[in-house]
Amino acid sequence: MLKEFKDFIAKGNVMDMAVGIIIGAAFTAIVKSLVADLINPIIGLFMGGIDLVNNFFVIGGDGTEYGSLEAAREAGVAAFAWGSFIMAIINFLIIAFVVFMLVRFVNKAKDAAAAEEEAVEEAAAGPTDNELLGDILKTLKKK
Repeated sequence: MLKEFKDFIAKGNVMDMAVGIIIGAAFTAIVKSLVADLINPIIGLFMGGIDLVNNFFVIGGDGTEYGSLEAAREAGVAAFAWGSFIMAIINFLIIAFVVFMLVRFVNKAKDAAAAEEEAVEEAAAGPTDNELLGDILKTLKKK
């Protein structure tokens, strides 16, 4: 059973998946930073400096005003945090677009490399049988 487990782990697909998960986690941190540190401030600038995260209302509260969502949560009241939800949707759309652009770029690079490799293989392969027969036919017709 231990040998079987070692064989399973040593297979290329499992190792590729593990590397993909590790790189995906690191890439997630980069994209989250891109959204939180670069894109969201620009969105806030266009929206007049409004921070949607602190848009909420208290459900069934005692009428106490809370200055921020954090303060309401610390007080233990039920807060309907609609601004935070909208920011999560915006963040998702931005992250999905960035991942789409990255995958698109990688696919174009792969296609270009495959086309270049195919062209090199065709050039190195020489003439086909039909091309050789055509050349022989032309030569015979000239004589």
